[in-house]
Amino acid sequence: MNHRIRNPLVIGIGGGTGSGKTTLTDRLEADLHMFNVRVLHTDRYYVRNRPKGVAPISGKEYEDFNHPAAVDLTRIIADLTRIANDGETEVVIIEGFLVLHFAMLREWTDLKLYVECQSDERLARRIQRFSQQGYNYEEIVTEYLDFVRYRHDEFVEPTKWYADLIVNGSGSMETGYRMLFKMIQQELQERKALRF
Repeated sequence: MNHRIRNPLVIGIGGGTGSGKTTLTDRLEADLHMFNVRVLHTDRYYVRNRPKGVAPISGKEYEDFNHPAAVDLTRIIADLTRIANDGETEVVIIEGFLVLHFAMLREWTDLKLYVECQSDERLARRIQRFSQQGYNYEEIVTEYLDFVRYRHDEFVEPTKWYADLIVNGSGSMETGYRMLFKMIQQELQERKALRF
């Protein structure tokens, strides 16, 4: 973990669609309730005019939510800077599949996590989530197989090598999570001691 003494501690969580990033984020936020925690979900920072992408096999055009150009990095950095300087926030968690792609975000993060999960399991979770939002099974699966998985291989998968830790998003992550949480607690306690 980067031991720069900056307030707050910034944790970046990346990984593929349906890998368990949000689940990990929510759990950390709940378990760190004794600290002032802020969460930034990068899927709330899409630009208004998203790029178009063409599927490599079918040639079909999609609105490309999975390209780095779809993310408003300037607005994320502005919000992160404002939060970091508010004098109150102790932990910031930045969550999103492209979090570790951007060098500027990596420079901000003290702890970089990548949530790893098998592609078939990620697809099953994506089907469940998007079905609840009103999308039909066929269009969810078609877009994933035709386009999303290629963007994952291009932009998301390579970012795991920037991670300080790779977290198992399949099945139970209890042992790994306990170790991770203990490490974060220790870092926060050390920072607090150095401020006094």
